[in-house]
Amino acid sequence: MTDPASVDVPEEGEERVGSPHGGFGRYAAGPRRELGHEPDYRFTLANERTFLAWIRTSLALIGGGLVLFQVIETPVPGGRRILGGALVGLGTLLALRAYRRWVRNEEALRTDAPFPPTRLPLLLAAGVGLVAVISVVVLVAGAWT
Repeated sequence: MTDPASVDVPEEGEERVGSPHGGFGRYAAGPRRELGHEPDYRFTLANERTFLAWIRTSLALIGGGLVLFQVIETPVPGGRRILGGALVGLGTLLALRAYRRWVRNEEALRTDAPFPPTRLPLLLAAGVGLVAVISVVVLVAGAWT
């Protein structure tokens, strides 16, 4: 069994150097199963449920963005592309970060380490707030034209 103090779990924003897994870093391969011990299945399932909740949120954002692209008319030319693109981009970023978070939490469970801090709620709140501000700007600009 691996000593939890000797496991190199990166801090938030830190990437592992020299990863053979390409651009998404070492997280592309999923959690390292050789670390520590097999955690209680209830904690693993709770971690997966949290991941799936983030994925549902990202799918809703992507779906809303696609609806804006295809269906909604905005009073400003290009407004639907800007708003739809912002929602699709936010949903995609959220899905990628949710996967990375799931991997990091799974590894922390295996090594009895504390969960690493997350910025996902901040990312989501800032992104939705930014889209709301852009929406208001598009609507107000459309009202003046």
